[in-house]
Amino acid sequence: MTAQGGDLRGRFITLEGGEGAGKSTQVKRLAATLSAHGIEAVLTREPGGTPGAEDIRALLVTGDPDRWDAMTETLLHYAARRAHVEKTVKPALARGAWVISDRFADSTMAYQGYAGAVGREAIADLHKLVLGDFQPDLTLVLDLPVEAGLARAKARMQGGIRQTLDVAEDRYERMGLAFHETLRKAFHDIAAREPQRCRLIDAGGDPDQVAAALWQAVAAKFNLTP
Repeated sequence: MTAQGGDLRGRFITLEGGEGAGKSTQVKRLAATLSAHGIEAVLTREPGGTPGAEDIRALLVTGDPDRWDAMTETLLHYAARRAHVEKTVKPALARGAWVISDRFADSTMAYQGYAGAVGREAIADLHKLVLGDFQPDLTLVLDLPVEAGLARAKARMQGGIRQTLDVAEDRYERMGLAFHETLRKAFHDIAAREPQRCRLIDAGGDPDQVAAALWQAVAAKFNLTP
């Protein structure tokens, strides 16, 4: 079921995209806009979202780019995702809150399935095993040319914007340009395959422009007042 099915009364929205696309900024802005419309919004992230999943996050986003192979990464991501969904996402949805997540399963499909060559079928099979048919109600894919995104990510690191505990979270950013080009194509393909769930958003504008585009997509999907 989707987050709208059964007794899950809230809505589950995920933001996806390559490095430097601005997801962390935009999840906060979207949550603030929902709150202004009287909707409780729970912010979360992947990998992470529970104490145990945050421990797994540290294994994935720090260290040498060759620390893990793609299949090992996939298994770690889904171990964290299972805890995240069961302990954070579903309980919030069940009480009627809307959950906004900085990354979810589409990132695993793009990073490990496409760029890591694990394959779409293997990722889909694992998702079914771990989460059944649970999927977001809406996925907003922030799209940005690779070099621009990596430049943003580098500037963010040099500018000290990240919190102290996140300073070393650049493992994926240090993977090669070809990896990131494949990643961008992957997100485009994912969005094209599931147009009812996914919206591709141009992330090249300033934060206000991107936030407005995101809110327009959310309002249209859920029949909210713009």
